[in-house]
Amino acid sequence: MKHTTFAVFVLSFAFHSMVYAQGAGIEWEIFNQETMDLYRAARYDQAIVVGQNALKVAEQNAGVNHPDVATSLNNLATIYKTQGAYAKAEPLYKRSLAIREKALGAEHPDVATSLNNLALLYDSQSDYTNAEPLLKRSLAIFEKALGSEHPNIATSLNNLASIYNSQSDYAKAEPLYKRSLAIREKVLGGEHPDVVVSLNNLAFLYQTQGEYAKAEPLYKRSLAIREKALGAEHPDVVVSLNNLAFLYQTQGEYAKAEPLYKRSLAIREKALGAEHPNVAASLENLAALYRATKRDTDAEVLEQRALMIRAIKR
Repeated sequence: MKHTTFAVFVLSFAFHSMVYAQGAGIEWEIFNQETMDLYRAARYDQAIVVGQNALKVAEQNAGVNHPDVATSLNNLATIYKTQGAYAKAEPLYKRSLAIREKALGAEHPDVATSLNNLALLYDSQSDYTNAEPLLKRSLAIFEKALGSEHPNIATSLNNLASIYNSQSDYAKAEPLYKRSLAIREKVLGGEHPDVVVSLNNLAFLYQTQGEYAKAEPLYKRSLAIREKALGAEHPDVVVSLNNLAFLYQTQGEYAKAEPLYKRSLAIREKALGAEHPNVAASLENLAALYRATKRDTDAEVLEQRALMIRAIKR
C-alpha cells in the first residue's frame, strides 16, 4: 500500500550564495547562480557540470581554503545527495565544513549550515548516531548567533525532532516540533508554508502514537492553509488531503477518507495529466480503501490503471 503522505519533513540549508570580500569573482558568481538555477529545475547532471566549473574557478581565484570554495563544495554535495549519491556527497560536505571552521570560526552560522547539511546526509541513510550530534551543535551555534526565535532555529529544531521521531523517541521529538511550530507562527505568520510543514510533522507524530484526536485538527489546519494560499486544486493541496484521508482510514472511518482520496485523484488528473506517476499513487490509495471495504472489483480496476501508468517508459 502506498500513501502519499507528508510524513516527516526535514529541511536543509541547501545552497549558500553569500559573497565574501576578495572572493572568487564575478565568473564564480555566475557559475554559482547557474548551478542553483539548474538544481531548482531538477536538471541535476547539468548542475553538477556547472557546479564543478564553479568549484574550479573558486579554487583558482580565491584559494582552496576560501569560504567561496566551501559554498561550491556544499552545492555540489547537495546535488549528489538529491540524486542519492551519498558516497560522493559526504567528502564534499566534510571538506566544506572544515574550510568554514578554519576560515570563519567554529561558531559561525555558515558552520552551522554545513553541520546541518552533513547531518541530513546521514539522516538520509538512517545513520542517526552520526546525525544527532551534528544537529545539536548546529542548533547551539544558530541559537547563539541568531537568537532563540530565528527561522533557522525552527528548521534546526524540526530536523533534530525528525531524527528522534525516526527512532520512535517521541518524548524527545514532540517538544522540539512544538517549539519549531511556535517560532514559525510567531516569526513567519500562521499561514506560511513552513508552518504547514510543522503542522504536518507534529500531526504525523501524534498519528504514529495513535493520538488521532490530536492529529486531526493539525492536518485540517494544514489543509485549510494550503487551500487558501494555493487554491483548492493545486497539487500541493493533495498532500494535505492524503494525510487527512489516511488518518481517517487508519481509524476505519472510510466514509470520511473516501471523498478526500477521490478529490486528491481528481486534482492530480487535472493538474498533472492522467498518466502522471502521482496519479498512479492516488489510484493506489483509493484502491487500498476499496480493498479495506470489500470492494475488490472496484479496487482491481484502479490497480490495473495504476500498473499501466507505472509501466510507461519516461
